[in-house]
Amino acid sequence: MYFRTPRQGKPDVVDRAAEPVPESVEFPILDVRDPVLLGRRAVRSAVLQNVRRLVVKLGTGVLTDSRKRPDPLQFTQLVAQIAGLRAAGKEVVLVTSGAVGAGMGALGFEKRPTQLAELQACAAIGQSKLMAMYESLFRHYELGIAQVLLTHDDLADHTRHLNARNTLLTLLKGGVVPIINENDAVSVTELKFGDNDRLSALVAALLPADLLVILTTADGLIENFGQSNARLLNVVERIDGLVENMAGGTTSATAVGGMATKIQAAKIVVRSGIPLVISSGRKFDGLSRILAGEPEGTLFAPSTRRLPSRKRWIAFFDAPRGSLIVDEGARRALQEQGRSLLAPGVTRVEGSFTLGDVVRIVDAAGREFARGLTRRSSTELAERPPARTEVIHRDDLVLL
Repeated sequence: MYFRTPRQGKPDVVDRAAEPVPESVEFPILDVRDPVLLGRRAVRSAVLQNVRRLVVKLGTGVLTDSRKRPDPLQFTQLVAQIAGLRAAGKEVVLVTSGAVGAGMGALGFEKRPTQLAELQACAAIGQSKLMAMYESLFRHYELGIAQVLLTHDDLADHTRHLNARNTLLTLLKGGVVPIINENDAVSVTELKFGDNDRLSALVAALLPADLLVILTTADGLIENFGQSNARLLNVVERIDGLVENMAGGTTSATAVGGMATKIQAAKIVVRSGIPLVISSGRKFDGLSRILAGEPEGTLFAPSTRRLPSRKRWIAFFDAPRGSLIVDEGARRALQEQGRSLLAPGVTRVEGSFTLGDVVRIVDAAGREFARGLTRRSSTELAERPPARTEVIHRDDLVLL
């Protein structure tokens, strides 16, 4: 039975939070591209051995029953696991779904509504219910919580981005568990299934975290899903077309995001230098097994050392204002030689942008392979500036 009640009496917890990991610290990442040399368990140990700060995302399917209503037993066992991590000295940031489901009953909805205003009304009611449930459960472990509601604009604007990061780090330093959700009640765009997968990836990149764990109704990424030869992938070392084609392998009525959005989240964190584990949220010891390097769920190994904060913001947080299509020589200079982008390499400009905007860099085949902060406006580039004009400096460019 995958359920454990909280310990009775005063819990034995750590009174102070672990010191936040400084931005400049880079934990060593072994070459995980050679599974023959390292073995799957060794890969997990190499990637997960230094985790001190992690983001845990709880999906709607994990938190609710078949009617998408909050499941008290699931909330209880998941909070117990997070409290166990805190007792072990880990810093934990929780990204939670479930607000809409928690508010449906108050407005008489038997099924999840489809109208934006109805979704927002359910979220407005459900968010307070959700936090009340978390507060009651975490109080049993003498752990404080803090509600943080974010929109994409909060993380895209650089000043608000830094303010959000400083707030979260201050909460962690104070021993508090930040509980993050998208600010659905005031969202100006329709609520989309799976948005919190991306939100959790952006939060992990924002801090930065040492690990993102997405707990869902699936055991992980399944190869040949639904077939007799189906198997769980223990480690994914590179996200390619084959891996992306495996996404979507879920038949759960409550797993609203699906695997596709989790693969998109994986792309963000592994390029940021942060590992991701997708695993089942129905096991009472799942998180401890993950951190112990046990073969639990699917580990997406980071593809590089951790990107600096500024480059993470350029790559993933601000929406590009336009595109620069470059020739083959410019692509090679950027990807293979670490050069800056000069004006002669730009063959076409799309969109309208000004100095300091984030733009896509696209090759002749239409593939985006980098992003950067432009030093020239779209108007200037249309006028064909001198050959040595620098369009994007290497320090302001991120290869994807």
